Amino acid sequence: MFGKRLKELRERNKFSMDKVIELYNERFNGKMNKSTLSRYENGLQEPIYTVVVNLAELFNVSVDYLSGNDNIDIFKFDNISPIKTKKFRMLGKIACGEPIYANEEYETFIEASANINADFCLTAKGDSMINARIFDGDVVFIKSQPDVENGEIAAVIIGEEVTLKRVYKYTNRIELRPENPLYDVQNYENEKLEEIRILGKAVAFQSYVK
Repeated sequence: MFGKRLKELRERNKFSMDKVIELYNERFNGKMNKSTLSRYENGLQEPIYTVVVNLAELFNVSVDYLSGNDNIDIFKFDNISPIKTKKFRMLGKIACGEPIYANEEYETFIEASANINADFCLTAKGDSMINARIFDGDVVFIKSQPDVENGEIAAVIIGEEVTLKRVYKYTNRIELRPENPLYDVQNYENEKLEEIRILGKAVAFQSYVK
């Protein structure tokens, strides 16, 4: 399905294979060639996940759509359509267990796709979520809600700190799991549950070339 979607997107945008290769290598400092792209389109080779992410960005669609897991792409094209953006509040410090949202006066907003259904964003710190492809310095977009489903990544206040972790809920216990085996799972139960509060669900992230 990936190969079929890739070819459809290329033809919809009236790109030759050479043009896709040129744009891809220029934007992502890649080394893609025509033979590799042809194998992708014909289902003879599966790309690594990073390549899928880059190609989705190149064609301005979701990874799910390009992978064949979603029947609706984010943007429709005649040739190339402009991307609509909006500003998201950046989460600042935590004081007495309450989040402080950055103020527009101090240029503390992030501009990103208007398609992102989020209420605020924060900057990821450290490498505890790298297996979820969230790296130090990435901007993570959060949908405000006081609870999440088991296994979802959430922004959680612990005292005066905010952490991103997968949340698992049990009777009288919440487990916060990192996405890096070098980090321990954090357990909170009984009275310690009062120390934590879910701010919202992580719905998207934005990485920068370093």
